[in-house]
Amino acid sequence: MTFFVLSGCHVVTMDGQRAEHASGYVAVNGNQIAAVGAGEVPEAFDHAQIIDTAGCLATPGLVNTHHHLYQWATRGRAVDSTLFQWLTELYPVWARIDEQIVRDAATAALAWLARTGCTTSTDHHYVFPRGGGDVLGATIAAARDVGLRFHPTRGSMDLGASSGGLPPDEVVEDIDAILAATEQAIAAFHDPEPGSMLRMGVAPCSPFSVTGELMRAAADLARDRRVRLHTHLAETADEDEFCAERFGCTPVEYLDSLGWLADDVWLAHAVHLDDAAIARLAATGTGVAHCPSSNGRLGAGICRTADLVAAGVPVGLGVDGSASNEESSLLGEVRQAVLMARAAGGPQALTVRESLELATLGGARLVGRAGEIGSLEAGKLADIALWRLDGLAHADIADPVAALVLGARPPLELLIVNGEIVIERDQLVTVDERAATAAAVRAAATLATARAGPR
Repeated sequence: MTFFVLSGCHVVTMDGQRAEHASGYVAVNGNQIAAVGAGEVPEAFDHAQIIDTAGCLATPGLVNTHHHLYQWATRGRAVDSTLFQWLTELYPVWARIDEQIVRDAATAALAWLARTGCTTSTDHHYVFPRGGGDVLGATIAAARDVGLRFHPTRGSMDLGASSGGLPPDEVVEDIDAILAATEQAIAAFHDPEPGSMLRMGVAPCSPFSVTGELMRAAADLARDRRVRLHTHLAETADEDEFCAERFGCTPVEYLDSLGWLADDVWLAHAVHLDDAAIARLAATGTGVAHCPSSNGRLGAGICRTADLVAAGVPVGLGVDGSASNEESSLLGEVRQAVLMARAAGGPQALTVRESLELATLGGARLVGRAGEIGSLEAGKLADIALWRLDGLAHADIADPVAALVLGARPPLELLIVNGEIVIERDQLVTVDERAATAAAVRAAATLATARAGPR
């Protein structure tokens, strides 16, 4: 389809006025939205293919702002552990990943993200085993197969256990090799053009796995090449203690000292923040990828989402790696964000529409694409999720947005990315789901029996 109109659906635009149309239309021409409005389809679109979408809710496609796709192959491990315990158990396993394992794991993870309404996903890949092949390229190939807009980041770790870091030495890299590989990845993959389906970022892993020297050099490289910066920060109380002991400051103060806080940066988690840290993020325009399910699964704490939003900090949602969020549902994070915020701050802490905004416009802002995605408006890219709400689970819920956010996950009638259909009638049309499942099972089994070390 190149010119079509979704007609008769409830439309949540997320435009400047946050307009909603109880019965409206979204016209798509090529890879762009041509028009959005209320009521009947205008005569100007009579020559387009008209698709009856009564009983459905149209939203902007959801934007996943933090993930580790390779972790799909290690789900269900260390299920009752803290973050540091979980990492200690899993780092040696991740040291055995290779290009094929990552390709299969990433395909499954991205396919499932699509099934949960995601049209754009980031990925933070920071494990590069010696002899493992092109694991970063494997994630990019998987995203191309599934059909999602993709913002991978070239991650890195150079602070191994022998130097006081958390990861074992066999999974860290030399700083010069990291910078060379990162620059090469940007040159090979990054597409800065409008409408791009692939943009790279730079993402040293965390304060407890990366040296300050690498953090500074990575920021310089990213800004020289005009790509965005990402890292984990303030996820747990353990990290607070690590930064206090090693650097004599909080995680946010540490990043600030390295010149990292700016509007080209977004941070994963940011759970343990005091008022001064929130104010500093707001003043610098530094964004936060809120990952409520992962934070709950690891017992990391509850992000101060309402306070971040109130302060003006850009906030999006992320599922985080599938090894700390086995559901890996982006729509599920919209629900969890509401529940976590209200558990901490009461029923008005975060509304259902505010949470949906975090997953759409909020995510678009974090990845630097708010002018192109995140809302249903004429001239924006045609990234659209069409949810069916006329079945048993949702039909009698008074508010369709509440049905989406607080109800069971509804079927996707259509998922459209860049004007192309990825899901139709709740079925993937870009990859064979059974084949992707079988490949993911093989990848997990291969990883479980593989031996560590150079190949």
